[in-house]
Amino acid sequence: MKHAKLVTLIFFLFVFAASITAVAGEEQSKEKALPQVTDDKTQVTDGKTQVTDGKTVKLHYTLTVEGKVVDSSKGRDPLSFKSGSGQLIPGFEKALQGMKVGDKKTFQVSPEDGYGAVNPEAFREVPKDQLPPEIKPEAGMTLYTKGMNGQPMPVQVMEVKEDVIVMNFNHPLAGKTLSFDVEIMEIM
Repeated sequence: MKHAKLVTLIFFLFVFAASITAVAGEEQSKEKALPQVTDDKTQVTDGKTQVTDGKTVKLHYTLTVEGKVVDSSKGRDPLSFKSGSGQLIPGFEKALQGMKVGDKKTFQVSPEDGYGAVNPEAFREVPKDQLPPEIKPEAGMTLYTKGMNGQPMPVQVMEVKEDVIVMNFNHPLAGKTLSFDVEIMEIM
């Protein structure tokens, strides 16, 4: 009789231990289903890579200003840049933070987070004789000069006077609210 009680007790202990193991296994499975923490600024993700500083991002975009398409990557390779490196305007980069591959977003960037406000001091009078002789300036015309880093910089002819030309050295998108449609293609 003692032997039967001992076997029954061992059986119940075995069943109890097995049920504890099953419960512990379920808890571990639940933990695996929870969001993962990445080392990118301890950002919680659902397992997909997100746009964060330091990541290389490829995306397609369309830029519109006052309802008109100004630029688009459609029909070209996606734009590629390193997030947080200052390659793009701050408002654009800020709006992309946290996006994942396949995400689409429409957003606006204010002049302050884009190309800045129009600076009245960037309107300058340039003597006509400083232009190449083959250029016949007209109001509204866009000419190109070299910026401080050697890259071409557009300047707009605002007014043509007798001996001088009034030129606007502001960025063409200064003072404008920029509207973007973007789709994230790749994050590395």
